[in-house]
Parts: sequence; C-alpha cells; structure tokens
Amino acid sequence: MTQSPAIQLPPPKERRRLREAASLTRAQLASRVGVTSETVRGWETGRSTPRGRKGERYAKLLGSLESHGDEAGMAPAQEGAADSGDPEPESGAVLSRRAARARRKTAASGRKRPAAKDRGRGPVTVPDRSRTPVPHGHRVILTERPRTAPLRRPDEAIAALTPDQAFDALYAFCAPALVRQTYLLTGRRELARESVERAFQIAWQHWPEVARDRDPAGWVRAMAYECALSPWHRFRPRYRHPEPPPPDAFDRTLMDSLLNLPPCYRRTLVLYDGVGLGLPETAAETEASTRAAVNRLAHAREAVAERLPELADPETLHWRLVELASVERLRAAKASVVREGGERRARFWTRAAIAFTIALIGTTALTVRTAPTRYEPPVPEGETVQGVPPRMAPGPLSESERKLRAKLRKEEQRGPDRLAPQPW
Repeated sequence: MTQSPAIQLPPPKERRRLREAASLTRAQLASRVGVTSETVRGWETGRSTPRGRKGERYAKLLGSLESHGDEAGMAPAQEGAADSGDPEPESGAVLSRRAARARRKTAASGRKRPAAKDRGRGPVTVPDRSRTPVPHGHRVILTERPRTAPLRRPDEAIAALTPDQAFDALYAFCAPALVRQTYLLTGRRELARESVERAFQIAWQHWPEVARDRDPAGWVRAMAYECALSPWHRFRPRYRHPEPPPPDAFDRTLMDSLLNLPPCYRRTLVLYDGVGLGLPETAAETEASTRAAVNRLAHAREAVAERLPELADPETLHWRLVELASVERLRAAKASVVREGGERRARFWTRAAIAFTIALIGTTALTVRTAPTRYEPPVPEGETVQGVPPRMAPGPLSESERKLRAKLRKEEQRGPDRLAPQPW
C-alpha cells in the first residue's frame, strides 16, 4: 500500500493570519472548503490536522490567499517607494500586513448587523468573533470606545489613577454588558441589576486584589454570575413570581429555553456563544475541564435547537443572544452610588460584628462571675419508705380540754399570772 504524501500547510497561526488578511470569517472559509466552522477552528488552533481531499482543497485555498495578499501589497509599496525616492523596497511580509490591515478596515466598515425583521429566518452572515479579542472579553455585547490616549504600561496606568477613578472606569466599561449577561442567566431584570451591583461592591471591598488581577473584568464577571445563579434567591418573596417575559414570541421561546437549562450549561452557553470567550477561558471561569465545557456547550446547543431549529448555527445563536439581551432597557446604577452602597454595607456589617463580639464577651464575663467555683453534687431524688403509718388529723376535744381552752381565752396573756399556774 502506498502512503499519500503529507499536505504542505503553513503553521496554525499563519493559517489564521491568512484568513483574517483576506477578511474571511470561519463560516465563509468553511463553506468554500466544504467543512464546518468548528473544523476550521480546530485547524487554526492546531488541535486537528487537515487530511484527504478537503485538506488539499484547504491548502490550495490558503496558497491562493497568500499569493493574493502578496500581489495586493506590492502595488502600494512600489508607489510609495517611487514617491519618496527610496531605492530600497520594503519586505513582502510588511507589505502583506499593511494590505491586510487596509482590507480589514474596508470590510469592517461594510459589515452590518442583521435587521430585527429577519429573526428566525435562517442563518445570517456575521463577523468572526475569534479574532483579536477585545480586552476583558466584552467583545460583542459591549463595544470598546475608540482609544485616543497612547498606550501605557499597566503599572503606569494604575499609578496615574486613584482607586476611586480606577473603580469607576472599570464599572463604566463592564457594568452595562454584565447587566445584560446576567439577564440572560436569570430572566429577571431587577435581579440582574442587583447581582451586578453586589459583584462590584465585593470587588470594591477587595480592590487591592482586583486591581492587581490579570483580568479585573473577568473577576467581576465571575462574581456577578455567582450572585445571579445563587440558589438562595428562590426563598426571597420578591423573586417567587416570574417577571413579564419579552414581548416578541421568538425571544420568549429563546428565554424559556435558556431558563430550562441547568445553571452550569446556561452559564457555559452565555460565556461561549454570548460573550465570545474561547473554550479554555470558558472552562476556567466555570471551574471545569475543557472536555466538560465542550459537553455542556453541546448539550445546551442541542436543547436550544430542539425548540428553535433556526438557532442550530452557532453564529446565528450568538446574534440572537445579543439581540435578546439588547431588547430590554437594562441600566446599571452610577458607579459612585454602588461604591458608597458597598462602603455603607461594609460599615454596617463591621459594626454588627463588633456589637456581637462585645455581647459575646459580656455574656462570657457574666457566666464566669455567676458560675459556681466548686462542684456541688446534685440532690438525689426521694425514695418511698415502707411501714410508716399515715399522718392522721386530730380528733374532737374532750370536756377538760374545752374548759382549759375557755380559761386560757378569758385570762390575760401577759403578766405574772402566767408564771404561777393555778390548779385546775
């Protein structure tokens, strides 16, 4: 048996760079090769290797993308060299990167979000969410504002801001997105706002730890999810009755499908398909292995697709989750209100702990003061004695006893008469 020669392919990172340079999403590249977007993801991350005819087709497509990028980058370089008069041309890699950056800007300006009237009418074309990640993982539900100031190192940024300013900046960046995400987890507007505010209050209490964390937004997001999915909310009277569902029938069905999932499955689905985290980050945030996160995600998608077949495509599901979270007007409180509320809460519990400690010390001192200093044996219980005649009441008085009683009543009770008794 003859073995087929190995397919010559660039490294995984280069594969992804070529696709992004051509402004292609994983879904578009997968449709050209004839595979799924998950297969392309595996090829670009190195978890799997292209084989067979599809692998050859994938190699040819990458080769055409590479040659196209080189040709597109040579023309601007030659024009720039002619204008500047510099006889030394730039390298092909630099030209390719510049051309790819220009094409990405043009493609990004032409992308549009699908209209609300197309809901539930099949898959839509969306931009790839696996490109360069936006800081803190809020890449879809919350868009990052354009950066005007030059980049600085983290230690310089921390030194330039006071703790209050750093907390307010983190809250302004993450709170709106976290309220929408927790709404997808709970289906309750008030509980979503309360969970986010409580998470930021805890973050403010542990601010030295949060400020030095590698991902402060991830720290707050994990705390907000824990507060939102706490099982103790079911015992609160205000949360025993469900809130009004979304007005749209499709959104109502999607929300009902999410709420019917187990909390861990729901959280994995929101993190991966809603927020846009990768599988390793999702597994780490849910405190599970990567294989467990994959199984949870697969079961959650199957449960949602069983009721809504239009959402079988992950990209379509992603946009439906974004639209569902954006339908409700969920607003978070101001950062100063949350920070002051956290400080008041901390002061209250500190004073309560001090009062309880004082009461415990007083009770202990009183017990030590009044407790006996030696052992006192307990009094044994009484025993029944046999053979003792019962106690009888006195009988009637005799004649002489009655006379004596009358005489004593008539005579004086004091004086010498009592000292010399008279004969009867």
